[in-house]
Amino acid sequence: MSFGVEIPFVTLLGFDLTHFEGGHSEIVYEPRPEHMNSFQVAHGGSIMTLLDVTMATAARSVAPDMGVVTIEMKTSFMRPGTGRLTGKGRLMHRTRSMAFTEATVYNEAGEACAHSTGTFKYVKRTETPGQGPAAVSTD
Repeated sequence: MSFGVEIPFVTLLGFDLTHFEGGHSEIVYEPRPEHMNSFQVAHGGSIMTLLDVTMATAARSVAPDMGVVTIEMKTSFMRPGTGRLTGKGRLMHRTRSMAFTEATVYNEAGEACAHSTGTFKYVKRTETPGQGPAAVSTD
């Protein structure tokens, strides 16, 4: 399954989009050694990125032709992220220009490792000559 656009950082981390439909998303992430912190668990920054992208794809799943940009996110960490991680996102509410979302990252045992809520702004994608897609505000 494709994210619909090239996201270099997501490619670098190796995220695999497995569900993208009806206000829900799921992304699988297998942290590599270079993604670990000094305790040898997934770095909080990689987990926050997983949460951010999972929420963004949940928001985009009802408007796949649109892009979204993060306005704010709040994250709580419950336990270390070890092994294969799965982010599950949900679009809670949508207006014409905003999406209110949540996502949880689970370990292989199905235990919640981190949870976020986030607000995203829908943006139109336009082609910029020689530069590829650019975001344009919907307001």
